[in-house]
Amino acid sequence: MRADKKPNPVIGSGKHATVRLTAVTKKSIQDRERTMDSKHQQLFTRYQHTRKLSRDIVEPLQPEDLVIQSMPDASPIKWHLAHTSWFFETFLLKPFLTGYRPFQSQFEYLFNSYYNHVGPQYLRKNRGLISRPTVTEVQEYRQYVDDNIATLLTRPLSEATLNLLELGINHEQQHQELMLTDIKHAFSFNPLFPALADHQPQPQPIAALNWQEYAGGEQMIGYRGTGFHFDNEGPAHPVLLPPFKLATRLITNGELQDFVDDGGYKNPLLWLSDGWAWLQGNAIAQPLYWQQMEGQWHHYTLSGLRPLLQHEPACHLSYYEADAYAQWCGKRLPTECEWEVAAQQQPLDNSGLHLGRLHPHCGTDPASAQATLQQLYGSCWQWTQSAYSPYPGFKPATGAVGEYNGKFMCNQQVLKGSSCVTPQGHSRASYRNFFPAHAQWQFTGIRMADDV
Repeated sequence: MRADKKPNPVIGSGKHATVRLTAVTKKSIQDRERTMDSKHQQLFTRYQHTRKLSRDIVEPLQPEDLVIQSMPDASPIKWHLAHTSWFFETFLLKPFLTGYRPFQSQFEYLFNSYYNHVGPQYLRKNRGLISRPTVTEVQEYRQYVDDNIATLLTRPLSEATLNLLELGINHEQQHQELMLTDIKHAFSFNPLFPALADHQPQPQPIAALNWQEYAGGEQMIGYRGTGFHFDNEGPAHPVLLPPFKLATRLITNGELQDFVDDGGYKNPLLWLSDGWAWLQGNAIAQPLYWQQMEGQWHHYTLSGLRPLLQHEPACHLSYYEADAYAQWCGKRLPTECEWEVAAQQQPLDNSGLHLGRLHPHCGTDPASAQATLQQLYGSCWQWTQSAYSPYPGFKPATGAVGEYNGKFMCNQQVLKGSSCVTPQGHSRASYRNFFPAHAQWQFTGIRMADDV
């Protein structure tokens, strides 16, 4: 028997062994909400808002769109919808709601991502082969979980339990970003170049690439507030930085095109050894989603295939590409400490996901881009030269949720900021995103740094 297959599959068979969803009306959930205390009500409102955003992301898609998987690093949208519900069911409903009956026992196996403490998982690279449960059944599963979360919140809950619900909300926000990056990657293979948004920007002037200097010295990084944060953002601790400077904006398509036209993808002197091997092994000669048509560069966007606009931020770049470009310029990428210290000195910009745009923004007008850092948030995640590793004193949580971040602290690079598909309110200076150096399909761009 194959290791990725469980015996006696019943999903979608004529004898569907699930707890069938009873009629759940909006009024019944509202009635339960009125019995919650104010803190539970506020958290439930945030929960409902987050779950609705997932529905809004999926609304323009067809069932055929929800089941495709374009590469092992991506997942079908249907899987994301089910997995985020699995998270609430596994870490909240099963342990804390007395008498809870799982919607379908085999979902624990199908929609477990990487939590070995919970149990085995269906192979990630084969998620696109799961035609059953159907999209309709997954939607029923989501409603079933929502109904039971409403019931759970009518009962007294510990602070630790409420923190798990907050973690689940932020976990779903992360998957909302993944849904959009994964469907973009899948759609990019379609010669019809499907569009999810009708965003057609026009050429604009390009702000000069200026530099903001920072004195360095002993600085504090890591989360220091009282609200939610992921465990990998702490503990807060001091770092010692030499003076440095950061570019006031991200690198544009036009600047990256100069690198391409100058043979940047053909010059081994610009590339890290692993990066050059990746480039050669995958026959990569230009950024992801770029293609030449009638002598002009175009790129695929979630508004369809369109000409490359010179002023827009360059995105979908691997760490290898970002580092090679910086080398070509005689500069470097920032460390995560430099980026965070600089970001702390500016107001937090919570711009991000807008379903009518789904594309990096260009910041404010060029005149104001000379003295402050632009596009820290809401445009492209920014690669740093820092390896993703634990902060001094970091300890993962006990139990399965301890697998959330800590076990990935190897062979990953830290990215800072947020992107145009990061849900609004999900950004902060201490946020530590991380991906392997070869990853391109996320909205990742370049902010350069230099020594003073």
